[in-house]
Order: sequence, then structure tokens, then C-alpha cells
Amino acid sequence: MALVGIIVAAAVGWLLFVRLPTDFADLLGIVLAIGLAILGARLAGRLAGNVFPTFNVAEVAVTGPITRSGRGPLPTSPVGTPADRIVEQIEAADEDKNAKALLLRLNTPGGEVVPSDDIRRAAAEFDGPTIAYATDLCASGGYWIASGCDELWARDASLVGSIGVRSALFNATDLADKLGIDYEGFSKGKYKDAGTPLKEMTEDDRDYFRGLSEGFYDHFVQTVAEGFDLDEERVRETEARVYLGEKAADIGLVDALGAKDDVKQALEEELGEPVSVEEFQPRLGLADRLRGTAQTMARSFGEGVASVMVGDDDRPIDLR
Repeated sequence: MALVGIIVAAAVGWLLFVRLPTDFADLLGIVLAIGLAILGARLAGRLAGNVFPTFNVAEVAVTGPITRSGRGPLPTSPVGTPADRIVEQIEAADEDKNAKALLLRLNTPGGEVVPSDDIRRAAAEFDGPTIAYATDLCASGGYWIASGCDELWARDASLVGSIGVRSALFNATDLADKLGIDYEGFSKGKYKDAGTPLKEMTEDDRDYFRGLSEGFYDHFVQTVAEGFDLDEERVRETEARVYLGEKAADIGLVDALGAKDDVKQALEEELGEPVSVEEFQPRLGLADRLRGTAQTMARSFGEGVASVMVGDDDRPIDLR
């Protein structure tokens, strides 16, 4: 097939750039005609998609850590889709008259509070039925997002929950003492330099940061309770545990269990017509694409090495 492609491309190139043109003007005209034909084909495709829609349900994926930039705190952290781009895709689906429902596919360990809430708000504002569908993992910020949808579906073996808040500060005062480093800070306001790594943390500082974490947690619990119509105390009783999908459904954290085909069937009953799903994907820059490709290659290489070292009869459990 590659050889046929090379021969056809060479023949077309010879015809257009060697055989037909008699001068530069002819060559330029041919190039412009080809460009205009490609543009016309794209415009016609878009017009056909609007006149004869091929889908009626928009799917948007939330994968990896939820951050504003899509990157985790460390260089080696997994890369997710930037939260703002996910919001853009949900809004684009909402503006598309063909999208009568939204399917939000979740596979995320969670992430930052405000970016998670931005995605939740965008899903809640979608004009039509919305279903969140958990695949492998829907934890913390992912569950926060799901609370903005009409329903949350999961697989039997999905991990769901982690309704809690985690924050951490690093203190390097002992290391600084060993290295002979002195810290002198000048600030206005009692808590302005609270949490500075080279400043000894006081009990007042700890109480201050505990208060911030408790405030985030209270907001998280309230948001989830309102979104899933649950009692706040029942949400707190989970103690930020994660549950298998079946257990999560038993205690009311998940509305229904099933595979994607089951979700589509539920949407067909909701819409009263056959369902065809179109995934809305953000446009990634060259750097993001190269980064994703490099990570995929590195992961595949690691899995290959592991399979050789472990052997076919004793494969490790994949917990990604």
C-alpha cells in the first residue's frame, strides 16, 4: 500500500508540476485551483454536517489530573487536558444545534478546586440531558465535576468517590540550619508569610491552613450533596473513601451501573430517538502533541520491558 501511494503521488506530481505547466503562471494557477478545491471540500463537509447531522450526542472527555494548564505539580506528573479547553468543548457542544445531550466521560484522579468547578459549571449549564460516565477512576475533582450532571454512571470495577480535600506544605528549616542558611522575612500582615518553606511554622499558621482546608471541604460536601440530592452528613460519612462502582451504587454515590452501550440506551430513551455520539476534542498545539506522543512511547517501552522481565504467565496487575 505504501508503494502504491508513492507511485500515485509521484504520478500526480509529475502531471501537475512537470507535464501540464508551461510557465510559472500556469503552475501558480494549478496550485491555487487545488487549494480552492480543498477549501471547498472542507466547507461542503461542514455544511453537510449541519444539514445532515451524523450525531445527536456530544461526548467530552476529562482524563488525567485536572489543572488549569493540564500539567501536574512535578515534571514527571501525568499530563491531562487543560481545564479551560475542556470547558471550551462543552460550550461548543452546547452551541451546536445537533448536540441534544452531553456525555461527559471521566477518568481522572481529581485535581485543583477551581478548574474542577469550572468544568462542573459548564456541564450544569448545558441545555439538554447530561450524563457523567466513569470509566476507570472518578475521584475527588472528577466526582465534583460529575455533581454538575443529571446522572452519574460507572462500571462495576470503577473507582468512585474520594470526596475530600488534601493540601500540603513543605518546610525546609532543618535543612537550612544544616546548610547554614538564615531566613529573614519582611511582611505586613500576620499570615502573609505563613507557609514559607524557610520559616518555622507556628501553631497559628497550622490552624490557619487547617481552616482553609476545612472551608474547601465544606464547599465540596455541599456541592456534592446538592448535585446528587444527598444528605450532607451521609457524604461526610464516606470519609473521602473510594468505592468500587457496585458499592458506590449501593450507597447512592452512583445513579446506575453499566457500560457505554447502556449509557447510550438510556440516552435513547431520554431523547426518544436513536443515539449517535460525536466526541468533541480540543485542538492541541504541537508541543502538547509531541509531549503526549513521547509519554505514550515511554509507557509502552516500560510495559514491554516489564512483560519480558515478568513473563507471560505472571503479569503484574495494571493499576493505571
